[in-house]
This record gives sequence, structure tokens and C-alpha cells, in this order.
Amino acid sequence: MGRAAVLAAALLICTACPALAAEPPGDAPSLSAPFDPLAATNDYLATVAGEQRARSDAYFEGGYWLLLWNFLLGIAVNLAILGSGLSRRMRDLAARLVPFAPARTFLYWVQYLALTSLALFPFGVYQGFFREHAYGLSNQTFGAWLADEAKGLAVAAILGGLAVTGLYGVVRRLPRTWPVWGAVTGVAFLIVGALIAPVYIAPLFNEYTPLSDPVVRGPILALARAQGVAAENVFVYDASRQTKRVSANVSGFAGTMRISLNDNLLNRCSMAEIEAVMAHEIGHCVLNHVYKGILFFGLVIGVGFAFLRVGFERGQALRGAAWGISGPGDPAGLPLAVIVLSMFFTAATPALNNFSRTVEAEADLFGINASGQPDGEAIVDLKLGEYRKLDPSPLEEFLFYDHPSGRSRILMAMRWKAEHLAEAEANARRAAEADRARGFTPERADLRTGGMGR
Repeated sequence: MGRAAVLAAALLICTACPALAAEPPGDAPSLSAPFDPLAATNDYLATVAGEQRARSDAYFEGGYWLLLWNFLLGIAVNLAILGSGLSRRMRDLAARLVPFAPARTFLYWVQYLALTSLALFPFGVYQGFFREHAYGLSNQTFGAWLADEAKGLAVAAILGGLAVTGLYGVVRRLPRTWPVWGAVTGVAFLIVGALIAPVYIAPLFNEYTPLSDPVVRGPILALARAQGVAAENVFVYDASRQTKRVSANVSGFAGTMRISLNDNLLNRCSMAEIEAVMAHEIGHCVLNHVYKGILFFGLVIGVGFAFLRVGFERGQALRGAAWGISGPGDPAGLPLAVIVLSMFFTAATPALNNFSRTVEAEADLFGINASGQPDGEAIVDLKLGEYRKLDPSPLEEFLFYDHPSGRSRILMAMRWKAEHLAEAEANARRAAEADRARGFTPERADLRTGGMGR
């Protein structure tokens, strides 16, 4: 048989049996078929199907209802505290015990926090413990979960008490302009919280250690230096004691900014995935998203305080006498203030999500250009799909997503790959060599994570 006949036969076989010619997601395309980003995206999404896809969708869609139930339960509990006279009695108790106004406010806050936490505890146990276990996402025993909740309550009592005391001090001293200065004070507390959280709060819940493996640390620091980030270290935290989720973050700002990845990401993901994720986090630093976030949420807080003034005054006019509230500077009015702000922030959820989704998309694009790992990005997006619906409707994504959906992120990565095929393949080979050097295989990752790897 001549060479032309052989080629014709081969083409006929490939045409008649597409499965023989099909390539797995991420492999180099044939010369005769240009790389199709949409087809590659669909191929990736098709790898998560059946019961696995149904479980992921059900978990995330259940979160829509949790948003509603948390809002309604919060309103109900605060109305009950006001209507029963408990708020008035807690204020009076604080006044009898301490003569100093700021201390009375702080003591009221401690009582309020304890009462609302107790009232909402059963729902919190379902949401934070039983539901997470039902979907296979939690590693914690009930005792360990309860200990973390107790730590969170202690932090809320101290830092929340300081914030509430400061805000009520502003309201009492500036009765006419308190919405403006209250918003300024709120932003100041936001900045302080962002500054101290990585150093003093996060270590209460997890142990943070410098990443020691040079095979992993080297490429991450090289990525950072290439983008002008003077990173001296990368931190790993033991999230596996709580959850199976893969994650990384950039936290703090100024002198306390740090880039961290959790041990699930380190143990479950290939080097290509790790590079894609960490380049995304470096993007947050380079693009000044922490500072932009403070500015954005400062504006939101300003609008929220203006809404609070109107809502509080109307609520006080309707029921203030029955509830024993003397004015906006009275701590007994805190439940009313919480109700008004809950309404505001619930209504603002799509706008808040849109801001977050936008900066995350910017970091995605930065990260894929910095790392050159489109397939690593796509594969880790599928892992995030264990608890995020991968392919939502446009309306769902607009209303409920604070990150781009899995489909959006994978399509972005595949579009980049279509324009940089040779670079993507070279980077993938380099990352695969690093995986061999650190002894990583998908099968080993499955064993270390209870079979939840891809």
C-alpha cells in the first residue's frame, strides 16, 4: 500500500472513530484541528458529572437558602430581644454594675453576643458541622469544631466589644453627624482588623509555618519576585484539621501582608495547580486589591450608616417607647441597629458579590499570565467545584457568586492557552518534573485526602 493510501486509511479511521483521535483536556491539539477554548472548557466540565456534580450543585444551591434563613432568623431573634424587654434589662444591668459609659456599652455587648449566640447555636451546629459532614467537606470532630467556635466567640467578644464601644461613643458625642463619623470609625476598625488578623487572629485557629520544600517554595518566590513582590517566605497552614477544601489567600497589608496556602492545596494539587493558585494570590498583592477593598467597603459602610440613621429613626418612632430605647446612643437599641444593617447588607449582596467577583477575575487573569499554567488553573477550578456549583446560570452567578464560576474561570484559562500553546506545554512539562522531584502523584494525593482528589 502506498504512502498516500496509508494516510487516507488513517484519516478514515480517525473520522469513523472519534474516540481514537480524542485527546484529554490539556493535551496538545493536532495540527489539523485548531485549539477550541470552548470545547476544551466543556471537556473539563464533563469530567465532573453524575453524583459528584449533583452533590456539588446541591451543596452550593443550599447556600442560597441558608442566606435567607440566616437573615430571617437574625431578624426574629433581634425582634424577640427587643419585644421581650431583654435588651432594656441588659442595658439596665450594665448600668447598675459599672458607672463608666464605655464600660456599660462593652458589658451590654457581651450580654447581647452571648444571648444571640445561644439562640442561634442550633442552626449554627447544623450549618457549620452537620451539613459540612453530610457533604464530605469537614474533617473535624464535634469537640474540635466547638473549640473553634468558642475561640471565635471570644474574639468577637473582645474585638466586637471594642468596635461597638467606640461606635457608641461617637454617636453619643456627635448626635447630629454620627452617621459620617460612625462610618469613619467603622473604616478605621476595618483597617485595624485587616492589619492584625494575619498575626494575631488567624494563628488562633491554625498553625502557620514557613513552606520548607524548596521544590515548591522556589517557583512561588520566583513568581513573586518576577512581579515585583518582595516576598521572603510563603506560609502553610494546617487547614486539613478542619476541612478538605483547597485554598490559599493573601491577608493583611503593609507590614503584615502575607501569602499563605493551606496544606490541602500542597498535598492534593500538582505543581501546575499550585503555581496557578499562588500566582492568583500574588496578583491580589500587585493589583492592590487589599487597598481597593478597604476603599470600596469604606464607601459601602458610609452608605450603610446613612441607611441606618433613617431606618433607626423610623423604628424608634414606631416602637422605641415600648422597647425602652431612648435614642441612637442607647445600647438597648443595638438589636434595632442590627436589624436595619442586616436589611441593608442583604439588599446589597449582589453589589458586594460583583465587586468581589471582579477583583477575583482580575487576579485570575493576572495569575494565568504570570504562571502560564492554564491546565493547572482548570484542574484546580474543578477541585473548587467540590463545594461551588461549576456551571450556574448567569442570574445565579450575578446574585450569589463572590468568585467567577468554574465555567468562567476555566474558559478564561483555555482562551489564554489558545494564544500560548507552546508556552503552556513547556510550563506544564516543567511543573511535571517538579512533581516527580517532590514525589507527587494524583494517586498519592487521593490517599492523603480520603479519595477526594480528582
